[in-house]
Amino acid sequence: MTIRGNVQSPILVAGGAGFIGSTFVYLAAKAGRKLVVLDDLSTGHRGAVAAAEAVGDVRFVAGDVADGPLVEEIVAEYKIGAAVHFAARIEVGESVRDPAQFWDRNFVATLRFVDALRRAGVGRLVFSSTAAVYGIPAREPLDEAHPCAPVNPYGATKLAVEQMLASYDRAYQFRSARLRYFNAAGALPEAGLGERHDPETHLIPNVIAAALGQGGPLSVFGDDFPTRDGTCVRDYVHVADLADAHLRALDFLAERDESLTANLGTGNGATVREVIEAAAAVTGKPVPYAICGRREGDPPTLVAASGHARAALGWTPQRSDLTTIVEDAYRFFVARNTP
Repeated sequence: MTIRGNVQSPILVAGGAGFIGSTFVYLAAKAGRKLVVLDDLSTGHRGAVAAAEAVGDVRFVAGDVADGPLVEEIVAEYKIGAAVHFAARIEVGESVRDPAQFWDRNFVATLRFVDALRRAGVGRLVFSSTAAVYGIPAREPLDEAHPCAPVNPYGATKLAVEQMLASYDRAYQFRSARLRYFNAAGALPEAGLGERHDPETHLIPNVIAAALGQGGPLSVFGDDFPTRDGTCVRDYVHVADLADAHLRALDFLAERDESLTANLGTGNGATVREVIEAAAAVTGKPVPYAICGRREGDPPTLVAASGHARAALGWTPQRSDLTTIVEDAYRFFVARNTP
């Protein structure tokens, strides 16, 4: 296989109109990278890509990442050198209720995308994975050597892609960076980019909505966990810091010609109550909430050991303190909901 491109070659971004994908595209375009976004807009937003088009060399193609001939055509037309994959279903609860669509979108479509890249001569991919591959933690903080035992189809589909990529690395020298996110959060309000899920299931935008009187009281799932205040602890990572890690991973693959698996987290966790307190401080309003029963499979604590990403990529989160995350999410929420 002839591998095309170097660090300056155009990047193909699958799912680049979604929350994390559009933030990556915007920041990569500002950094001078050339990008082609492929998205069917089933969950993404065309306007999110327009923000990047205004600041850099960005092209948009409406289409399915599983469409092999289309992917090969894009590679040939734009002389793609590497790819980043964000296109996936992410709702854990829905993955339990309807696993078929998750296996189709998250695994089968990704396999077709990767095979099209390989046929077209592109041999480098940064893959958006998740801490859900670990399942229930046996120890904290979680490092990359922790056993992978996902407890829901969402995590299982992501792990299956990781395993596929590892086998492609051995057999075909198809290099990949598998980046396991912890809790992606925040926004890029200066670019008009943030979370726009429907329905919204992530804690921070829902806390902000509750503080502003939209959608009723927040549901807190359990307050009897063995944590410092009884609520779950999660490691929140600012979406801009995630985007930076992806750019660094692209450079790693180009310069080192080897694959990588790395956690993306801060190594610090915040409880649900601490998030509520941060939102109250930022908005100046109390957050109404109701304590509900625990959700099945919810671990008390999920915190990353992220030393590997820091060492291999030179990555240090810059905007991932809880106050900045909540402030950015709040600014985006207000701008989006103000007539």
